Amino acid sequence: MSRSVPVGLGARAYDVVIGKGLLAQAGERIAPFTRRGRLAVVSDETVWALHGPAFTAALEAAGLAVCPVIVSPGEQTKSFEGLADVSDRLLALELDRGDLVCAFGGGVVGDLTGFAAAIYKRGIDFVQVPTTLLAQVDSSVGGKTAIDTPRGKNLVGAFHQPKLVLADLDALSTLSDREMRAGYAEVIKYGLLGDFGFFEWLEANGQAVLARAPAALAHAVARSVEMKAEIVAEDEKEQGRRALLNLGHTFGHALEAETGYGEALLHGEAVAAGQALAFRFSAAQGLCSAQDAERATAAIAAAGLPTRMDEIPGAPFDADRLVRHMAQDKKAEAGQLTFILARKLGEAFVAKDVDAHAVRRFLVDEGALG
Repeated sequence: MSRSVPVGLGARAYDVVIGKGLLAQAGERIAPFTRRGRLAVVSDETVWALHGPAFTAALEAAGLAVCPVIVSPGEQTKSFEGLADVSDRLLALELDRGDLVCAFGGGVVGDLTGFAAAIYKRGIDFVQVPTTLLAQVDSSVGGKTAIDTPRGKNLVGAFHQPKLVLADLDALSTLSDREMRAGYAEVIKYGLLGDFGFFEWLEANGQAVLARAPAALAHAVARSVEMKAEIVAEDEKEQGRRALLNLGHTFGHALEAETGYGEALLHGEAVAAGQALAFRFSAAQGLCSAQDAERATAAIAAAGLPTRMDEIPGAPFDADRLVRHMAQDKKAEAGQLTFILARKLGEAFVAKDVDAHAVRRFLVDEGALG
């Protein structure tokens, strides 16, 4: 049983299909989007070893010629070097603009492949087949593609919408518990930013989601995708409401930069800590109640995710360095800091011209070096 969530973007609309057993149906679902029956599949070594043979068999059963492009796993692959490598290998396959590219993996593969597709011969169609919880509920939906640079995360990229997203819940069975927790950070984000009822549901059912209980997992993924699809349809290019999806990311990206984008701190872990920091900063500024900040922090911590900087390898961090990273954030405008802050649980807002000195003082109070 599967469920389709439409992303309403007019002529560029597409479906996010959520369910079990979708990898086995991938060929019949993807084939209509190809013109010559050729499909370049970009995946990483870990995902390809786990799921590559079955995925290839399903595609070939539908008459598709599969051309694998396998990359190294990890955030470091989402770089200028990684982009050049994937682009060159796509060119070597002599793909034309009537062919199709598939991103088969987690958020790194999806972001990298989507960006490569956006710039390959000025744009080639692609589909997303996300295999992690984080990618299924967040990065595979909405067309934001990017790479990291030494100056910050996701600072170079493009908006390039996929033709289809297939989110097979069975693929999550091979994830580590740590990867499930990292993905859950993006699930709880939707409750915190705009759906208090969903937040309450996660307080009661979060452990079932993390344990991959089928009904709870299906609801969590579907509700997350519904919320993101609604926001993307309203604000595709992040000129307004879509910025709310960055709750926790300004703090989180700064922490990722300080830890080197490596295994010490996964993206979802950084976002989790960033969300807790955003709520506590909101409370410190008198924007939301201390009780709401404490409740948000407790819900994140209950999932086994970090909520404080001293829980992150490499702490203590330097407050001035963190603020400098935030100044490079893609939401910053005219040198002014922009944050997603909260008025209460389930009600986030875009705060422009945030005082950098107030942020620095808050970070010192939270344990950063002054």
